[in-house]
Amino acid sequence: MDITNAVKIIKEAKHLTALTGAGVSAESGIPTFRGKNGLWNKFRPEELATPEAFARNPELVWKWYAWRMSIIFNATPSRAHLALAKLEELGLLKALITQNVDDLHERAGSKKVIHLHGSLRIAKCSSCSHVEYLKEPPHTLPKCPECSSLLRPGVVWFGESLPLDILRKAVEELSKSDAVMVVGTSAVVQPAASLPLIVKENGGKIVEINPERTPLTAMADVSIRGKAGDVLGKILKAL
Repeated sequence: MDITNAVKIIKEAKHLTALTGAGVSAESGIPTFRGKNGLWNKFRPEELATPEAFARNPELVWKWYAWRMSIIFNATPSRAHLALAKLEELGLLKALITQNVDDLHERAGSKKVIHLHGSLRIAKCSSCSHVEYLKEPPHTLPKCPECSSLLRPGVVWFGESLPLDILRKAVEELSKSDAVMVVGTSAVVQPAASLPLIVKENGGKIVEINPERTPLTAMADVSIRGKAGDVLGKILKAL
């Protein structure tokens, strides 16, 4: 019944947006930060993913990120990534906002992707405005070719604000959405967790897909328990 209701909302939506989290990429074999096998269970985030950590021990931070990059760059898109790309191809999904820092949505074929938390394919200078694309993880501490300062991963760290232009794009997209699919996110990281409420406040509908209940579940019009790939596969079949 939940699948039927979800399909009805998707079909009737004039502007459908998706918000995705780590659960979508977990199905590609990328460990989530939260959950039983989360990376945060092995490392304290404040030791690795903050500007202070980078200033204190850039070697350790880059070593950890290079390890993560090696996993992500060699991963293949999951059924969930492919299903979301198919929804866009069918003209049903207008935009995809992701909290993930991998590029698996793009590799699955999604065209309009907004990365809230940055991308591991990007390295940026810690001093100047230099930015570069990474084809592979760096093997040594990467330096800026412009000013010789250290490059840092192009992601948003704890204690840092989301880039204003990116947040503005996401808010604009959701402000014109009459439905949003929230897929594979724990809905605890702010401000991303509150973004679907923009749609709700404008009279739109929320479809949540997640293995467990989240803080968003009570506000969702349809909330389906299950893996993103399984549920999205059923939704596509029903469409």
